[in-house]
Amino acid sequence: MKRLGAIVLGAVLLVVGIALLVLPGPGLLLVLAGLIVLASEFPKLERYVDPVRDRAMKAAEQSVSSPLRIALSAAAGLALIAAGVVWGLVKWLPLAGWSTGTSLVLSGLVLLGLLAWSYRKVQARSGR
Repeated sequence: MKRLGAIVLGAVLLVVGIALLVLPGPGLLLVLAGLIVLASEFPKLERYVDPVRDRAMKAAEQSVSSPLRIALSAAAGLALIAAGVVWGLVKWLPLAGWSTGTSLVLSGLVLLGLLAWSYRKVQARSGR
């Protein structure tokens, strides 16, 4: 059961991460998380972890490289949360309802969480 759970979790993280590469969201970090989980069950996947980790960390550093980027990313996260609430409440919007609204709210929360994580990671590296 543990192996099956790891495979399912890794596959879901990988697929969602790949989707978020073209959609707004932290795609590379989720691809990395999926690869790490799957590599624990399939050792041949470990060769892909380091290159993806390097790219994900570089993207995380770039996302918090200036106060303007931080502000825009935070605004995007808050806008996603607000859009989720609107989509949940306003019935005449396309695909209206709480299923769409919840996914938008969760996307916004994930974005804000990863923004905070990236900021802390960069601050720790720079010794501030």
